[in-house]
Amino acid sequence: MVGEAALAAIKAKEELFAAHAKKIWETPETAYNEVNTCAITAELLKELGFEVETGLYGMPTALRAVRGSGSPVIGFLGEFDALPGLSQKVSTVKEPVKEGAPGEGCGHNLLCVAPLAAAYGLAEELKASGRPGTVVYYGCPAEEALTGKPFMARGGAFKELDLAFAWHGATHNRVTYGTMTGLNSAKFHFTGRTSHAGATPEKGRSALDAVELMNVGANYLREHVTMDTRIHYVITDGGMAPNIVPEKASVWYFIRALDRAYLEDVYRRLILCAEGAAHMTETKVEVEFLGGCYPTLENHVLVDLVHQCMEETELPKWTPEELAFAEALNRNNLNYEDAKKSPAWSGELSSRVEPIDCANVFGSTDVGDVEHICPGIMVTTASWNSVAPGHSWQVTSCAGSSIGTKGMMYGARAIALAAAKCAADPALVAAAKAEFAKSTGGVPYHCPIPADVPVPMPKK
Repeated sequence: MVGEAALAAIKAKEELFAAHAKKIWETPETAYNEVNTCAITAELLKELGFEVETGLYGMPTALRAVRGSGSPVIGFLGEFDALPGLSQKVSTVKEPVKEGAPGEGCGHNLLCVAPLAAAYGLAEELKASGRPGTVVYYGCPAEEALTGKPFMARGGAFKELDLAFAWHGATHNRVTYGTMTGLNSAKFHFTGRTSHAGATPEKGRSALDAVELMNVGANYLREHVTMDTRIHYVITDGGMAPNIVPEKASVWYFIRALDRAYLEDVYRRLILCAEGAAHMTETKVEVEFLGGCYPTLENHVLVDLVHQCMEETELPKWTPEELAFAEALNRNNLNYEDAKKSPAWSGELSSRVEPIDCANVFGSTDVGDVEHICPGIMVTTASWNSVAPGHSWQVTSCAGSSIGTKGMMYGARAIALAAAKCAADPALVAAAKAEFAKSTGGVPYHCPIPADVPVPMPKK
């Protein structure tokens, strides 16, 4: 049976994969600082028979591992970075390992390993069957900065692929036809003239006034953009004291939309707001573009296939202890009682495959960049309690527990089975490619990060 060897290979190494996910969870590293994660993952891949390269694409913590030869070339996207400030023990109450330290609040320790396990399973399937095919695992830094994969793509990654599979932990087991927004990230740095705010205010030119006027302009701009557009910001530098006219001030913006070209136009209009604020305050503005990513482009051929494979793959069996742990976490959420009343309620931990979703989502992921280079899909499986907020200490807690491990391994099995079916059936690959060509209209991917924007380096 197609996929049998892949599933057997994954099962035989399950303890090894679980241990690796836990090892990453114990040493979380933030975006572009994933030095240890990259190193230990490279060693594991070598043990599993992959040829491994690190430090590619001008990125010290990027990784590419390969097994097999010939077509199709099937890619698996792992992610490396943790989130700042989300340190947490495996506990049902908020209890940091170290206050203020990073933690796996998006489950990227699992996200590193699920695609890796699937890549190993497919490689073993191809070896056992004698079929041609190349398996490529990418270890991707800085998804949380939403620039890791675009930087990799700018350096030449992913263009070798026929198909790409990504996985993410979630509260549910589901694939989607829906789209996640693309994003631009930029900081606006204003420079004015300092003065004593009480004695000689007329001599000052406030950079903070410029920031606030830019924000007013941006808030009026919201009235004249499409409904899918999101504009949000934080003031990162607002001055030192009320009695000093601030010479320097900065604001950091995210702009999101479901269409990349429209997003670029809204970003252009936001720059006009900044320039207008600078004119009004006689200050100067410098735009620091940090990067951007594409909206997702879920391939329907792959969505249908993975949904079928999820239904064919054994779901996790939750123990009474795991269900009690999840319930205790859920009770910490104010939405818990309302969630239990919903017809969509699937228990403290989801144990069913949801119907294919069609709704758009207004968060973002740089997986979208890969999905505009080749046909791709992002799969989600239940890896934390059913009402866990995204990017929370509850996710960190589950990501370090058997709950996270079971969800990770289920996801690995489902995408390995789907990839094995693609490798065994050229018609599936051809259909996915035909849909991709139609969806993109033949327009090639253009990296949203200009060549002169440098890749951030690990902090020492």
